[in-house]
Amino acid sequence: MKILVTGCAGFIGSHVCEALLKRGDFVIGVDELNDYYNVRIKRQNLEILKASKSFKFYKEDIRNYNGIRKIFEKEKPEKVVHLAARAGVRPSIEQPLLYEEVNVKGTLNLLDLAKDYKVKSFVFASSSSVYGNQKKVPFSEKDNVDNPISPYAATKKAGELLCHTYHHLYGMRITCLRFFTVYGPRGRPDMAPYKFTRLIMEGKPIPKYGDGKTKRDYTYVTDIVKGVVAAVDKELEFEIINLGNNKPVELNRFIEVIENATGKKAMIEQLSPQPGDVDITYADIAKAKKLLGYKPETSIEDGTKAFVEWYKKKIQPS
Repeated sequence: MKILVTGCAGFIGSHVCEALLKRGDFVIGVDELNDYYNVRIKRQNLEILKASKSFKFYKEDIRNYNGIRKIFEKEKPEKVVHLAARAGVRPSIEQPLLYEEVNVKGTLNLLDLAKDYKVKSFVFASSSSVYGNQKKVPFSEKDNVDNPISPYAATKKAGELLCHTYHHLYGMRITCLRFFTVYGPRGRPDMAPYKFTRLIMEGKPIPKYGDGKTKRDYTYVTDIVKGVVAAVDKELEFEIINLGNNKPVELNRFIEVIENATGKKAMIEQLSPQPGDVDITYADIAKAKKLLGYKPETSIEDGTKAFVEWYKKKIQPS
């Protein structure tokens, strides 16, 4: 398969590309290498991928329609995995216009080009954020998601709506995957697993927003990747599918898990709850199991241990 992957230098994107390359696919990677976090990390991810002769990289912004069109024209990908996005709830509150441009216009550019170049199937990375602050758990794909509480969540919902529109109008095969708090080696430095590990290892206080009772459905990256690859292969007509671990972890417990993995006690900086943050994320994964054969296998303890080992080896060698 010739597969175009946007956001290829990012955390999930680099792992997805690696999995596709390992099984023999030809991967066209697209990434603008923005400075949302240290570009050096993204370049290191790229070096891993460039070791394969079946990987071709284009530095391009998905907002640049003509630039992306040239890539489609030259490479003629059979499938698209669209992972590129401005991520993060809190930064989206500060930069809503940027989030709309990248996550909505960028997604529309890719859908329109995928239509023009008759791509076989399109996989779109959505987010558990679309569920907002709903109280019913676990979150099911059948739930109403008309009440996002951050610009980021709203842009991901908009992306899903555009995907449905293109499926309806042009018969495109599209799967929208709602990711639930992905973590693991090469993880984003702004996310809690990486940030807390770094601060604990450096003997600095970690910020704890609220009473620590909020819960997140932390999902290990290799489990997510299996779900993404399955979606690429299945070529479903149009589906929205949760990819989570189905086991929410309370923030206080999560801090304990990192303490155990690092062998160090955390110093806590107590802060007020953050606007835009939800109380819980909890994935109903029955649909993913049925349609994708999805089965998360990594516990929070094992996943955190693997992440901390990677961090000690790659980021902070002793």
